[in-house]
Amino acid sequence: MDAVVEIRGLRKAYRTWRGGRRQALDGFDMEVAPGQVHGFLGPNGSGKTTTLRALLGLVAANAGRMRLFGREVPAALPEVAGQVGAIVESPQFFGNFSARETLTLLATAGGVARTRVDEVLELVGLRERARERVKSYSLGMKQRLAVASALLKRPRLLILDEPANGLDPAGIREMRDLMRGLAAQGTTVLLSSHILSEVQQICDTVTIISLGRRVVTGPVAEVLAAHATGDVLVRLESPADHDTAARVLREAGATVTVRDDHLLVHRPERAAWVTRTLARRDLYVAELSPVGVDLESVFLELTGTTPVAGRPRQVDESVAVDTTAGTEVAR
Repeated sequence: MDAVVEIRGLRKAYRTWRGGRRQALDGFDMEVAPGQVHGFLGPNGSGKTTTLRALLGLVAANAGRMRLFGREVPAALPEVAGQVGAIVESPQFFGNFSARETLTLLATAGGVARTRVDEVLELVGLRERARERVKSYSLGMKQRLAVASALLKRPRLLILDEPANGLDPAGIREMRDLMRGLAAQGTTVLLSSHILSEVQQICDTVTIISLGRRVVTGPVAEVLAAHATGDVLVRLESPADHDTAARVLREAGATVTVRDDHLLVHRPERAAWVTRTLARRDLYVAELSPVGVDLESVFLELTGTTPVAGRPRQVDESVAVDTTAGTEVAR
């Protein structure tokens, strides 16, 4: 099936106030398949928000190609925009309006049936608070309202920039269930988030960006497997035997690190070799398990902040000047 989102060679530079240039995107590529929840990850200033803004026609790219539903954007945005729901950066609403009033206005402007307002309020858990003024809402409630507004048109593609911002653990779980439910119904979700544990749980695939370039992409399970250490955690029946066990394993050729309550055996050929080697010396294992790798550790490994020779430094995307339009762009 054709990709819902396709980005090839995207470049975007901003002029700084001191007359220099900062390369926000440096030949960035990304592809999102239909019906997936796709995680879009990167450090602050890596180019995530610039990518989303370019995709939605909010800033002009300097080079590269972008497609939504197989149509070239930004040229085809008038034809495809009705199939896209998006939250980019912090949502802004009129404080004296209620959530219901806000969504009703948006529904009317977008030609959406008013019955849809109650449906999205229910989806994001705001139905009981829908008549309260938005200025009384917490950050998490405003975030829920933003998601509701993005869902009004039943989009085929939902783009969410930090949707869990301000949510408590229960709200994060509800948002996770909502996104998985939408994906199960055929909606494609492009999710940018700093809560990597959530991304690992919810996303089918992931793209990590650093310094304006893609550093990894693929199914989450494959990305994790490619960075697995192969190390094994070992606990003995008696913690007092850990030093002895480490010495025995080292004498047998293993590389071992002694921790407070366990041993870390680095990349043994087979886990069974560890138990046999220790049992021959009357040292008995109480626990032996592979050391798992999580998305956070992979992310930190791939997005180090030290610039590589010949590569642009990390871009500060807080305030810069758009070199295409010549206007200030705040992200």
